[in-house]
Amino acid sequence: VQLQASGGGLVQAGGSLRLSCAASGRTFSSYAMGWLRRAAGKEREFVAGVSRSGGSTYYADSVKGRFTISRDNAKNTAYLQMNSLKPEDTAVYCCAAGSYVFTTPPDYNYWGQGTLVTVSS
Repeated sequence: VQLQASGGGLVQAGGSLRLSCAASGRTFSSYAMGWLRRAAGKEREFVAGVSRSGGSTYYADSVKGRFTISRDNAKNTAYLQMNSLKPEDTAVYCCAAGSYVFTTPPDYNYWGQGTLVTVSS
């Protein structure tokens, strides 16, 4: 499966952004989806994940209550709605596909390119 992430940009603290991850190739609904991010000088970290059906979602503690992950299997697209953004959310965000929602980045099989999110204070 090929993944294409989009929607990043520059936003002020407290603002919102919506990231999209469009998939093509093999059956999108066969994969759990995750969003992961890497801030400058830090390791890549899990942000949010959604099961194949969309019925289960998972979040890092740092984004709970502010971010919402979803998917539309009919459109082969996953989303990450980010509200109440903080400067510490600044990072390159990537979407990834795997057999399950993994919180460890190396377990994902397919990756999209990153989209940069910059939150100014």
